[in-house]
Amino acid sequence: MKRILTILCGSLFAFCATAQNTNPVLTIEGGQVQGVDAEINGVVIYKGIPFAAPPIGENRWKAPQPVLPWNGVKVCDKFGHPAFQGAHYEGGYTTEWGYGDEAPYSEDCLYLNVWTKASAQPGKKLPVALWIFGGGLREGWGSEPEFDGQEFASRDVVLVSFNYRVGPFGFFAHPDILKEAGEQASGNFGTLDQIEALKWVKKNIAQFGGDPDNVMIFGQSAGSRSVKTLCASPLAKGLFNKAVIMSGSGLALPGDPVPSFGGRALPPTVPLTLNDAAKQIKEVTDWANMTTLEQLRRASTETIYALGTIYTNVTGKRSPLTAMPISPYIKDYVLPETFDDACLDGTLADVPYMIGFTLHDAGNMRPQIENFCLNREEVGNRAYAYQFARPLPADDSHPEVTSRLKGAFHSSDLWYVFKSLKHCWRPWTKGDWDLSDKMIDAWANFCKYGNPNGKKGGEWKPFTKKNKNFMLFKLNASDAEDSCPGEPLSAQ
Repeated sequence: MKRILTILCGSLFAFCATAQNTNPVLTIEGGQVQGVDAEINGVVIYKGIPFAAPPIGENRWKAPQPVLPWNGVKVCDKFGHPAFQGAHYEGGYTTEWGYGDEAPYSEDCLYLNVWTKASAQPGKKLPVALWIFGGGLREGWGSEPEFDGQEFASRDVVLVSFNYRVGPFGFFAHPDILKEAGEQASGNFGTLDQIEALKWVKKNIAQFGGDPDNVMIFGQSAGSRSVKTLCASPLAKGLFNKAVIMSGSGLALPGDPVPSFGGRALPPTVPLTLNDAAKQIKEVTDWANMTTLEQLRRASTETIYALGTIYTNVTGKRSPLTAMPISPYIKDYVLPETFDDACLDGTLADVPYMIGFTLHDAGNMRPQIENFCLNREEVGNRAYAYQFARPLPADDSHPEVTSRLKGAFHSSDLWYVFKSLKHCWRPWTKGDWDLSDKMIDAWANFCKYGNPNGKKGGEWKPFTKKNKNFMLFKLNASDAEDSCPGEPLSAQ
């Protein structure tokens, strides 16, 4: 009897919550949606909006297909499925970000989320920031706790996050797939998902009070490598107006010193051509007796995900399916050339850039970041460089994290850029909250004006031949700061 009453009460509560939802109903591609209130007063969040058809069955390894219409009003109160990926275990980044409450992983993953203050004002035209998550293009999702977008929305920026295909579902080439696609042949399906999200913004964001002609793309780690890919892709031209590259290095030039991390040289990431990738992956699928595209599309999700690992374990050979990190294939419909080549031949997106890294990042990215900034200066553009140099505070509550993630580690700046510190277990100081305000204000200003200082200008100058300083984000001298090996760059 208790169980029945509990279910009835829960159902009644859900009904009342829905009935009391006074947020406007918007009409977008696919149907009608209604958001729910965020914690910050006036901010509305729309969770789990489909922006393309599920990439399953016959749609596996195809460019995103038109979204499937739905009936009635879709109340957007739940995030969509993250892309299918390996299980995450306690410790390190898993505990740092507080994973565990997300929906189950699935190939049916093409959903996005919108935070806005202006859904009731479709003519408002607020600037839009499209966030691209990282994770080596093998894992991650757009609704991780550290990517909470309500603080951006409170600063009059419409924040959009989304999921895209990762691993062998997002980056997979095979001769039969290329033949099927013809002139639009590609193996970069995760990148095509990112472009589709940009197209969705162009067509629908005005309903949420956003300006489709004032869009900033930004991402961190593999998300920033995705930003670089979009900046080099002819398919993304005209879909965004500013770009932020966070911990994704910069422009590699011949003769540059080899980046190192922890005293060891980092292996270079050399992208495969589409045809080479197709040839190598066909060797794996033929070995597994999956010789036709029909067989590959019928195979279970788990089989496709594990295929590369099984092949490597049995044969001792590596393949693009076991590469870490994944690098998008070049010389295809999506990416004719590398980001570096696009910088040098002048075809890179002609927009303002912001680019930086952390003090204890995955290698010394400064030389390549400087190369990029000077390259942008040569073409008459500007790039703002920065370093995040605040070693994160810690206590004894999570030794499984602090033994692996120390100082201003790779990804540590995410808490500050989104001002999502409240979702973290760390013992933040007032100085951390102040630093977070400074950083999110800079990112919001860059989204609005292409200048992190805002309309009136300020201390952060573009990196040029005459001004070779990075903006340094660290605690004020009056704030307590944890010690950690490594010297930050000189501040402006």
